[in-house]
Amino acid sequence: MIDYIKGELTFLTPTYAVIEAAGVGYQINIALTSYSALVGKEGQVTKLFVTEIIREDTHDLFGFFTTGERELFVMLMTVSGIGANTARMIMSAYTAAEIRQIIATGNARALSQVKGLGPKTAQRIIVDLKDKVLKIDLGSEANQGSLEDAASGYSLELKGEDSEVKQEAVSALTMLGFAAAASGKVVDKILKEDPNASVEKVIKMALKML
Repeated sequence: MIDYIKGELTFLTPTYAVIEAAGVGYQINIALTSYSALVGKEGQVTKLFVTEIIREDTHDLFGFFTTGERELFVMLMTVSGIGANTARMIMSAYTAAEIRQIIATGNARALSQVKGLGPKTAQRIIVDLKDKVLKIDLGSEANQGSLEDAASGYSLELKGEDSEVKQEAVSALTMLGFAAAASGKVVDKILKEDPNASVEKVIKMALKML
């Protein structure tokens, strides 16, 4: 079992990162919180704690900036009906600290705003994890910043319908399982209201609108 991968961050998108270690490039699936923490570190040595998802037809790596995030991700997958992609969706819509608070306070309404989580599933997460989630040590998240404030200077101005922000946001949403056409419409609406929104802000908002 792989605990973490440490090496040069050679490529980064809102949904996955590539880390080269010992001559091997590992494609690692990530949530927006990890993406925000990694923006601007391409070409630098970085470290992601990983969880392996191995099935007959796939072998995926999911990476996290902290062990607390990884523990929360694994805990979410213990709930019936919550797979790796849904768990990553939850962790892209909210920070780990927010998720812990939402579950601990029984805020099913906030959870059900995540795409694919109906009221019953949200309630199941709360019932199953409410007594466990506060035991997770998330450490200090101060260095990660919020999704909106992370990567200062990374925001790109809108340059028509085919802006880099739109392309990257739609690509990320498509990889998360949303239809490209629907994603494009939502992203256009967000960028029309906030032309200077960063990629991670656009994706976070879109996850609550799709």
